[in-house]
Amino acid sequence: MSELPVLIYILFFTLVGSVFSLMGGIFLLLKEKKVLKYSHFLAAFAAGTLLGTVFFDLLPEAVEEGEHVVEMGLLEDVNIFFWVLFGILGFFLLERFVHWFHHHQHDYGEELVKPTVPLIVLGDSVHNFIDGVAIGATFLVSIPLGIITSLAVAAHEIPQEIGDFGILLHKGLKRKKVLLINFFSALTAVVGALISFVLGERIEATLPILLAITAGFFIYIAASDLIPEIHHENRKGFAVIETTLMFLGVIIIWIFVNVLSGLSGQ
Repeated sequence: MSELPVLIYILFFTLVGSVFSLMGGIFLLLKEKKVLKYSHFLAAFAAGTLLGTVFFDLLPEAVEEGEHVVEMGLLEDVNIFFWVLFGILGFFLLERFVHWFHHHQHDYGEELVKPTVPLIVLGDSVHNFIDGVAIGATFLVSIPLGIITSLAVAAHEIPQEIGDFGILLHKGLKRKKVLLINFFSALTAVVGALISFVLGERIEATLPILLAITAGFFIYIAASDLIPEIHHENRKGFAVIETTLMFLGVIIIWIFVNVLSGLSGQ
């Protein structure tokens, strides 16, 4: 496959994922109370898609790519589990550095420490940039893997953007300014994806490491941010719905993995 179609895939899905992730925030601007009431359902579904992507796609691909680079003599050995743990701990440290006081707080009405607007924007931009690097790196491995990763990224970005929109509105920013800030912040994902593509074959030896780190990133988001929201919900009916949505997210990713793998002949 030539480089041009891969670049088109990377740009298309990164842009679609970035714009799609803003939908939650846009709906918040239109119908604030209703969106905040049900945003935790999206968080539950996103947790399932992230975990499904990690264990059905990213980790198997990381192991396979690791074996490939070792056979090619590019690396002597690749400890995938080490790099998954590195990803989890690394993004924990990144969170502490950028969002020292909290992690993607969605209920902006209960701020423990008042965050500053630049810090929120910086944290969101760094997060989106890393998402873009992950999308670009996975497309370099295979188009099906890139598509599934893009879907998982979009799924977890929607509830995050709702939280960020809510905090910025709570800080007194005008709705138009909030939309513009988040739009340009989302575009940093495109920058990250392009960097992955430009490096191309020069990062071939590090692809299994990048996939493993991305898996750690996804595990961290699901375990530290999204799943606690499910446990926080005490209303019986809502808790059942959230649990169902999380499992549904896992199942949908499993279906996508098998369907796309079948179509690609992998």
